[in-house]
Amino acid sequence: MNGPLLEIRGISKRFGGLQALEDLSFDVSKGEIVGLIGPNGAGKSTLFNTLVGLHKPTAGAVRLEGKDVTGLRPHRIAKRGMTKTFQNVALFAETSVLDNVLIGALLRESVADARATARTCLERVGLAGVAEKAASDLSFPERARVEVARGLATRPKVLLLDEVMAALNRVEMEEIMVLIRSLREDGLTVIVVEHHMHAIMSLCERIVVLNFGRKIAEGSPQEISRNQEVVRAYLGREYA
Repeated sequence: MNGPLLEIRGISKRFGGLQALEDLSFDVSKGEIVGLIGPNGAGKSTLFNTLVGLHKPTAGAVRLEGKDVTGLRPHRIAKRGMTKTFQNVALFAETSVLDNVLIGALLRESVADARATARTCLERVGLAGVAEKAASDLSFPERARVEVARGLATRPKVLLLDEVMAALNRVEMEEIMVLIRSLREDGLTVIVVEHHMHAIMSLCERIVVLNFGRKIAEGSPQEISRNQEVVRAYLGREYA
């Protein structure tokens, strides 16, 4: 395919009197790991929800592999190849880990095939040994990995990771970053929302910065860390 894998063109989203996103545009190429950062309330999760069809944009367009997916239902966008994890880990607590992941695989497969896919995805994120446990028995880092496995089970081309490293310690964060890099090596394209600047700066080739729903900067980690508007709005003086 020529051109970007994902095109975001002039996306705006208004909730009543609140302008959550305003004329937001950027591209994502196949195989990239792109970071999305900004203060709380900047519009990061709203953008993710708009990309996967949970919100319908007020204006603008989203194209995946050159095809317009703007405003499609979430399951249709997932079937086209784009899905997200949830910022607040949204597992079915009393259901087995395997069945939590199987739900994602049912998008494309029969129950029997989905079960096999779920096991493969759990193995991929290092959780094959807890497949039969109840999700409620998992640690928070394990639950975050189950979210990733469920996303992988839909066989995405673009995976949106919404703060999967929240509440993780440094060692756990490094393990997740190793996993994300390995997913990219498998051909997956990843957009990461994250507040941990160490993770974003070391993981992403390119970073998009939002503030009050607008894109205020886009560039390499080095360029972003030197951008004075970004430093003032979000990063703080230690990055100046």
